[in-house]
Amino acid sequence: MQITQAGVSGAPNMTTTATVITAARRDTWGESDMPMPEAPKPDTVDRMSIGPSGVAWINQYEMRPFSGGIPAKWDDSLKHSETRIWLRDAQARPLDFASLAAMSDMFYPRVWLRRAKHVPAGTVSITTYFHAGPEQLAEVGTGYLLGRATGQQFFNGFFDQTAHLWSEKGKLLATSNQIVYYKE
Repeated sequence: MQITQAGVSGAPNMTTTATVITAARRDTWGESDMPMPEAPKPDTVDRMSIGPSGVAWINQYEMRPFSGGIPAKWDDSLKHSETRIWLRDAQARPLDFASLAAMSDMFYPRVWLRRAKHVPAGTVSITTYFHAGPEQLAEVGTGYLLGRATGQQFFNGFFDQTAHLWSEKGKLLATSNQIVYYKE
């Protein structure tokens, strides 16, 4: 797939490419080796009210971080890059695969948290794996997902991160891996 938009001259410019791989799923034995981490109930966690200026996608989600929230001060202090957060679409809608894919990429850049420094960053490549079918998504409805993301290596203007998304009942719904560019 390719996404294009008009450039300054009006000519179409390619902005995004994607490859989608599909397969028939068969009923087989299955189990998760990635248990949901301990977490407070979503309604006991304060909703994030504001993010960095100029970051519009944050408003698309109701986010309730209980560890590793967006830094309150951009003071270049070193921290761990892990975030644990309850999230769902800001405008209530039943969970579907498009929304689940978007939520797998909703975690703000790990470099912001790791360094408490607001630097330009953007996804270079992301791979999202779905571990649930339509029935499991329907069980979630408009409920929360528990998200966990952590960086792995920061080097020469790039970092990679993993993310996991569970239902409130503890079902692992999706995982993602991505490489992100950051500029200083």
